[in-house]
Amino acid sequence: MAKLIDISIPLENDVPADPPQQKVSITYRAHAETARDIAAIFPGMRPEQLPEGMGWAVETVTISTHNGTHLDAPWHYHPTMDGGKRAITIDEVPLEWCFQPGIKLDFRHLPDGYIVTPAEIDAELDRIGHTLKPLEIVLVNTRAGSRYGEADYIHTGCGMGRDATLHLLNQGVRLVGTDGWSWDAPFSHTAKRFVETGDASLIWEGHKAGRDIGYCHLEKLHNLEALPPTGFTVSCFPVKIRAASAGWTRAVAILPD
Repeated sequence: MAKLIDISIPLENDVPADPPQQKVSITYRAHAETARDIAAIFPGMRPEQLPEGMGWAVETVTISTHNGTHLDAPWHYHPTMDGGKRAITIDEVPLEWCFQPGIKLDFRHLPDGYIVTPAEIDAELDRIGHTLKPLEIVLVNTRAGSRYGEADYIHTGCGMGRDATLHLLNQGVRLVGTDGWSWDAPFSHTAKRFVETGDASLIWEGHKAGRDIGYCHLEKLHNLEALPPTGFTVSCFPVKIRAASAGWTRAVAILPD
């Protein structure tokens, strides 16, 4: 039987996995609280008539499509892709992109805010002895994974800029992922570069590469250090939300026996 490795984070209250303005809110209602709700549906029923007087557990969740482990569609980055075509939304992402052999690039040694170069991608591929094939899913293991749940998580890890992203896309890759908050370098580091240079093209440059070649990326992956460099399959089908920019996914790595 195949070994399954969960590479997703949970949706949960009070964990600093996003900036304050994107905070998750989950309201939990347990069995004793909802017995009256069920009884109200059935004329003449009293809550105590239910088994042990218990109803159902239910949660109300207020979240963004970009909370938790999620898959971004090209529509998130820009209204167009592939030379001016309308960018596809999450319900239009080809399913075959979301179930493919996975490759892990280990960039945990790179400093926070660093922009990975194409040469560094090639050097890592040489180190693990792999040549990329079209549609393989490339996962980037950064230092951010070790800081999930801590206040500095959203400021941690290296990022994939325009050149590195296009380097992967030009080899036929169409879905990538990171254990960082963003595929790009953390905004706090990019903001410093913008102040120093005044160059707005530095902002979200990895995402914006999707204008040239449409692609998807997973953000807020977890547990990537448990994966080998190659030899596994990634399953990351997104929740189907019509015309949306992203969809949540229970991303899983599948290893053979």
